[in-house]
Parts: sequence; C-alpha cells; structure tokens
Amino acid sequence: MRVALDATPLTVTTGGIARYTRELSRALAETFPEDDYWLVSDQAFPMPEERLPNLRRGRSPVRLWERRWWSAGLIAELRRRAIDVFHGTDYAVPYLPVRPTVLTLHDLAPWKLRRWYPEARRIRRRTPILLRLGLATMVVTPTEAIRREAMAKFRIPAERIVAVPLAAAAVFGPVERSPRPAPYFLHVGVLEPRKNLGVILEAWREVRRRHPVDLVLVGRRRKDFPRLGPEPGLVLAGEVDDKALAALYSHALALLMPSLYEGFGLPVVEAMCCGAPVITSRDPALAEVAGAAGLRLEFTDVRAWIEALSLAVTDPGWRAEQRQRSLERAREFSWSRTARRMREVYEEAKLRLGR
Repeated sequence: MRVALDATPLTVTTGGIARYTRELSRALAETFPEDDYWLVSDQAFPMPEERLPNLRRGRSPVRLWERRWWSAGLIAELRRRAIDVFHGTDYAVPYLPVRPTVLTLHDLAPWKLRRWYPEARRIRRRTPILLRLGLATMVVTPTEAIRREAMAKFRIPAERIVAVPLAAAAVFGPVERSPRPAPYFLHVGVLEPRKNLGVILEAWREVRRRHPVDLVLVGRRRKDFPRLGPEPGLVLAGEVDDKALAALYSHALALLMPSLYEGFGLPVVEAMCCGAPVITSRDPALAEVAGAAGLRLEFTDVRAWIEALSLAVTDPGWRAEQRQRSLERAREFSWSRTARRMREVYEEAKLRLGR
C-alpha cells in the first residue's frame, strides 16, 4: 500500500498534533516495511529523525497552480506518487474525491471553545463541509468519547468513524535519577485557558503552606494565557526535550491534568509509562485514557484538589500503588498497535471507494 500523510503539523516543533504525525508515520513505516509512506505538505517541515527507507518526503509545490494545495497541488502529488490512501492528520482532506481519504478529528475544541481558538476559523468553516460532502471516506478520533461527540455533532454514520488511541514515544519510561532536589507536582501541556491551571495553582499554593513542594509547568505559554510572575516553588520550565521530560515524569509526586476539555491527553500516557501517578479532571477523554489509574476530580472543586495533592505528598503507600497502576495501564498503549489499527482503517477506506 502507498499512503500519504499530511505533514503540515510538523512545521511546528511541539504540540500534540505534531507528535501524533511524527510518531504515527514512523510507526507505520516500521510496522509495515512492505508499504510506502509519504509525508506531504506545501510547507517546509523536518522529517522524523530515524531514517526509514519506506518513509519519504513528498515534493513541495513548484508550479504556481500547485500552490492551491488542497484543491490542486496535493491532488497532483497524490497522482504523481500513485497514492492509494491519503491521511489528513489535522482536520483536512483534499477538496476533490480523487483518492480514498482518512481524516483525523482530534477533538471538537474549535467548535466548543470558540473564544479560546480564534485562529481555528478555517477548521471551523472547512471541516464540517468536508464531512458533510463525504470527502473524508473514513474519520478517526483518538478516543471513544470524541467519537461519540463527533457522531452527534456532525451526523457521521457509525460505520465511517473509528476511535484509534495514541501512545507514548519509546523514550518515555522510568528514569532512575531525579532531575530536581525538591519534591514536585508536574503539569505538561501548552499553557492556555482550556487547561484550567488556576485550579491547581490555587490548590498547590494551599498545600505548599504546609509542605515544601514545588509545581513544575512544562510547555510553551500561549498569548491568551496570563503571565505568571516569580513565585517560590513555581517552576516555569517552558519546552523541554523528551529525555528531560521522561525524568520529570518519573519522579513527580503526580501529573496534574485539570483540563476543561481534551481529545486524548497524551501527557497522561507519557506519565503512566514513566510510572507517575496521575490526577485528572473528570473530562471524558482523560477518564477513558487513564482507566483504573489515578484520581479523577471535578473541574472546579479546589477543595478536592487540595485533598488529592495533600494525599500525594503525605502518603508514600498511595504513591507506590498509583505508580504500579500507571505502569499497568500504560502497557495497553503502543504506537505499533496504533499503526496496525490505523492500517486497518486505510484498508477500509480503500474498500469503501472500491480501489
């Protein structure tokens, strides 16, 4: 099979969709060496670091008309490479049905939380049209929670939409040496309003009055998130590389994810792979990913978050039990498993269009 994947998410260095595109393309090429996989975009992007002979870069637009990427340039590239299936990794597929297509719908945040995603106007306008016209042969979501939500909002038939979970990169596993001298809680993700960080900041400040514990925030700050000033124990780590992140996960008292809404919550899987306890909100996708591991709390119940953080600080038995639960749950996720399931979706898309 010859598959092309939209590589446009790789034009940014961080973020869940970039990691999804990079890890999925690599896993597909490794798991199915008999296939050919092409990363295509009208913008410059870095290839995954591993050099795999069946994972290749497509050609950027060279003719003026090819710069109309979704309606002309991409279609020309698919024909040039004799592609069997196109996978739109970021809410989009070609505007003409020249090949079977798979569209990944990561979540419905662009429609649910409009004031927090003003830059998503194109997605809000374009994706529903693509779905309504049937230009996406198959639709993929990262969780059953998002699958159900998408079916209800966009009236997608159940047989055309499949939940395929994500996984953690191979670098994420227990690290022996602690990266910090003081005990700490950890949050990983873009600093943005949807992450509901005010709840854990308030809870952590209360717990810190009684216990010398830090709060480490990993991730870039989006411009609509207020700046946090210097504060004892608060560490704004910014973006860190995966090896450093694995060490942070491994020795955290707990990963804190109080998000108001998630499509999957990749930091939860990464943390569980490193043996970190996880404390999340009751968001349906986060609950689905965490399974029996960790605690789930109401989004705005600061008192409950204070109690949970206090438990994590004072009860080593609880931490040990939760670390074991995290490691057990993490074994259910792998990129090779994701790649095998995704290739089944590609085959289904081919069958549906009779190719």
